[in-house]
Amino acid sequence: MIFSFRKEGVFHYLAEGGLLLLGVLSVTFGLKAFLLPNSFIDGGVIGVSLLMTDITKVPLPVLIFLINFPFVILASRQVSKEFALKTFFAVTVLSVALAIIQFPVLTHDKSLTAVFGGFFIGLGIGLSVRGGGVLDGTEVFSLFISKRTSLSIGDVILFLNIILFSSAALILSIETALYSILAYLSASKTIDFVVQGIEEYTGVTIISKHSEAIREAIIEHLGRGVTAYKGTKGFGKHGHTQDVDIIFTVVTRLEVMKLKSIVMSIDDSAFVVQASINDTIGGMVKKRSLKLT
Repeated sequence: MIFSFRKEGVFHYLAEGGLLLLGVLSVTFGLKAFLLPNSFIDGGVIGVSLLMTDITKVPLPVLIFLINFPFVILASRQVSKEFALKTFFAVTVLSVALAIIQFPVLTHDKSLTAVFGGFFIGLGIGLSVRGGGVLDGTEVFSLFISKRTSLSIGDVILFLNIILFSSAALILSIETALYSILAYLSASKTIDFVVQGIEEYTGVTIISKHSEAIREAIIEHLGRGVTAYKGTKGFGKHGHTQDVDIIFTVVTRLEVMKLKSIVMSIDDSAFVVQASINDTIGGMVKKRSLKLT
């Protein structure tokens, strides 16, 4: 699977490798130009490594590699060997880059350091995710824990970061911990932006007795694919039922109002349900990101 060049093509692997390298460069820049000179930390494994460097004086590149290594092994079992291999490559290159690449310190302003340091770290992690790997093993560990407990991945990440930033408040200072939380929030929002993209999708379900006319109008005026499936709607005190064709389509958020206008012009009593969609594969909706595994 890892070396199936015929199936996915050499360009696919080159593109993923390029995204991983860009991610490494962005994280290195965020750390060297912003966080490290100002003794700020981030969340996850990178944050733990920064805090441990301050305590033990062990070089940051060594700690990032050593702390992430168990999660690389865990990733091969919890996700896939290909994902683990890409993660190992990214973490190794990040450790080397931190050891040999130097960037000038751009600012000592604490707010700018937190916002832009977090931005470049989040940008790097987001690019690595789109390249099929990660630079921080926290989510791999969270996935492992969530499968064995009632906690969600988000719960585990939140719990780990509470411990991390509480420790930072005790070891460094409360002010440094607060600015570090700001850096983490900046990184998190940037990751979401890079991975999900600026164009959000909306899944729309339409229930109408004029479903065929609505289906044709969506295809003609929006150029979107439409799925129609049989359903039964119920109403009234005695549960009266009626067979109906249910329409489902996926549009961008900029097209939602136009879609509603089309539906209302055909059937102003149609029942329309919207739901946000993080990503899609295939169909007539343009793909935004590379396949991870």
